[in-house]
Amino acid sequence: MNKKILILLISLPSFYCIAQKAVFPKPLSQRIANYDIDVTLNTKSKQLTGKQKLTWKNTSTDKITELRLHMYLNAFKNERSTFMKESDGGRLRSNKMDKTNGENWGNIQITSFKTSNGENLYGKMKFIQPDDLYINDQTVLQVKLGKPILPNETIELLIDFKAKLPKIFARTGFADSYFLVAQWFPKIGVYEAAGQRYSETGQWNCHQFHANTEFYADFGNYDVRINVPQEFVIGAAGNLVNEVNLKNNRKLLTFHAEDVHDFAWTASPKFVVSTQKWKHVNLKVLMQPEHKYLTYRYFEAAEKALEYFEKHVGKYPYSTLTMVDPPIAGSGSGGMEYPTFITCGSFWGVGEWGKFQELVTVHEIGHQYFQGILASNEFEESWLDEGFNQYMEGRIMDEMYGNGSQVDLLGFQMGDVSSSRQSYVSMKNPEISEVFRFAWKYPKGAYSIMTYTKTATWMRTLENLIGREVMDEILQTYYQRWKFRHPSGKDFIDVVNEIVPKRLGNKFGDSMDWYFEQVLYKAPTCDYKVTEITNSAGFGKFKIERDGEMIIPTEIQVTFIDGRKKLIVWDGKESTKKFVFKKQIKSVWLDPSTKNLMDLNVINNAKSAIQNQTVFVKYAAKFLFWMQTYIQFMG
Repeated sequence: MNKKILILLISLPSFYCIAQKAVFPKPLSQRIANYDIDVTLNTKSKQLTGKQKLTWKNTSTDKITELRLHMYLNAFKNERSTFMKESDGGRLRSNKMDKTNGENWGNIQITSFKTSNGENLYGKMKFIQPDDLYINDQTVLQVKLGKPILPNETIELLIDFKAKLPKIFARTGFADSYFLVAQWFPKIGVYEAAGQRYSETGQWNCHQFHANTEFYADFGNYDVRINVPQEFVIGAAGNLVNEVNLKNNRKLLTFHAEDVHDFAWTASPKFVVSTQKWKHVNLKVLMQPEHKYLTYRYFEAAEKALEYFEKHVGKYPYSTLTMVDPPIAGSGSGGMEYPTFITCGSFWGVGEWGKFQELVTVHEIGHQYFQGILASNEFEESWLDEGFNQYMEGRIMDEMYGNGSQVDLLGFQMGDVSSSRQSYVSMKNPEISEVFRFAWKYPKGAYSIMTYTKTATWMRTLENLIGREVMDEILQTYYQRWKFRHPSGKDFIDVVNEIVPKRLGNKFGDSMDWYFEQVLYKAPTCDYKVTEITNSAGFGKFKIERDGEMIIPTEIQVTFIDGRKKLIVWDGKESTKKFVFKKQIKSVWLDPSTKNLMDLNVINNAKSAIQNQTVFVKYAAKFLFWMQTYIQFMG
């Protein structure tokens, strides 16, 4: 008996540890910035009243003497903000802000700012403009501290604030009785220690809110209590853990989200709620009544996207995903991503011929990985999120929905990958900017192409060069190594340079730096073309020319008069290259597998010694017809 008691006593610590792990699983992130927020929505005045406790940990070796916080809603305070100047006074994402009505503006102000030990920081607040020194911008707040925050020390900040939501124009606000509440609370920036990402010295990374920038924040836990009228249906990031009715026809909903870097929510009395489960994920759709019949398309697209990402990138680590269908009046809030919470968009009358609803859903779910879990800096390297996601969108849409994955109507088909490529190659000046640039510093009109479609195109070209299996290993390694850690572009390139030589030897040299130098850090163009074929007694010759400075290895398929074919692998370095054979040539096809999607003009990739009698002429004609139809369709 004593022996049994002894064994039990010895085992108790192990049982306790197992129980603790079951109840308190290991955090997925460092949980640097944690928020406990109470917020009340006044649906008539479109105002928020909030109290938040922000618990922030100094994970650097520096002594922190000041804090910096984002005050995003002040971008919509007046016409003098940096955001409004850069968006031509209120034009963004096909939306135009109506400035004739004062109710349409938004803002945020702090009414009390203290530490939990009683230090009053309210008088130490100051708006700063670290990006453009434009004194009228009030989207970044600097707060001087009386006592520095030491390494590994945690500070608790008690902040009271009021906010006025704008009429929906750029991602957030109201449209009649619909509310999308995003970028709505004072949010601390990211302190980057020396050696973290590109920081040579410790510094706050807290940029102003620009027209072409999104977000960057540290991970943490969120406990948010939302007070709204009882008739409103609420959707939010994380899990709903409690809901109680209050006096005066109001209710209080409590949400909890772990290991996320943002929190957004929506409210409307019109939402039709549908739920479904995919593996470990509880899916929820908040639908407009007039679009209810389209709900199944959200669930179908979500399941396809989650399944694909789990197979090719990694497991979705959260247990919830909420999809919001905005009303037409609130369409400016559609197509946005927040951890476990996305806004999509559907339209009455769009049948299966147009996969716009699926496209947006797949795209925003992809952001759960590149923006939500990897959480790169969207201010400085927007391509790491948007471009990688556009690349994966192309894979999912084209493989899950087949030919015409975007549009399949009356014989006209448009795929996702081809759509991205066409966006880039049809630029008037594709050399206007390199991709590697702060998002607000792209030349006018270049942001979306550089960030989304050019990046997606060179990512697909990289895949075509190294192979799908190697590309997936790169994506999986990058995801597993850097999830919840804010990777940089250099971190991704390091993964590529590790895996490609390991899997393919020196096929592309010691590293792929030569590739990224061209497609990411510089902006050369590429156009390979077959310019001539000549035959003489017993001989055949052809010439390849390269317009532009981009060099990408390519294949050349030569078909001889006797019907035999030869595949040549060419390094593509010469501006002019002549090939001679002791056989007469029938035709030449440059890049027959269409690996190099960076080639600006694929029509000149094929040539026949006997004109109008080869398959190449037929396909060139088809391509020209497709292009003409595409241009007419896009208006």
